[in-house]
Amino acid sequence: MHPNPVFHDQTALRNLDFARGRAFGILAVNSDTGPAMAHVPFLIDDDGAYLHLHLVRSNPIARALKAPLSARIAVSGPDGYVSPDWYEVPDQVPTWNYVAVHLTGPLELRPQAEMRALLDRQSKHFEDQLEPKNPWTTDKMIPEVLDKMMRQIVPCRMRIETVDGTWKLNQNKPDDVRLRAADYMDAYGMGSETRILAALMRGTDGQG
Repeated sequence: MHPNPVFHDQTALRNLDFARGRAFGILAVNSDTGPAMAHVPFLIDDDGAYLHLHLVRSNPIARALKAPLSARIAVSGPDGYVSPDWYEVPDQVPTWNYVAVHLTGPLELRPQAEMRALLDRQSKHFEDQLEPKNPWTTDKMIPEVLDKMMRQIVPCRMRIETVDGTWKLNQNKPDDVRLRAADYMDAYGMGSETRILAALMRGTDGQG
């Protein structure tokens, strides 16, 4: 997280909504051999109290969860390089704009009996975004094959105790300078991600 408080201007609700929408991040815990990390899809409850995910049973984090562990999930959004020339004012330096949200709290294993329901919820969440595609469900699998695969993954839950977000979008620049940089990023940026970032810099993403 960037230490400048000007980049921490979003509410906990907006940070949670951002993380909920991305639904994918880097899970990190401390272990005896140093930080352990895993890239995971997840779901966040409507009230923002809990985050739900699953891990492959052989994952070092899953093996370490004999008791709850303090954990953090880093959720990354759009990011991109900002050229000093884009400000059109003197004595500027390059920087990198980005959005990132960190969620922190205790991570615990859940009973294996919850795995099927979690998988159904996760798949529904993502399949719903593919409409009008006919959604995939676990009912399409041979039960014996599904049971065998389910034994290889474990359900986990993290209680969300702290939420922090960095929205580094040139808020520390005058409005005209920030908007000019956004226009240049739109013109010279690489791909859809930088266009989204430019919209965030303008405050025209529909959430500002």
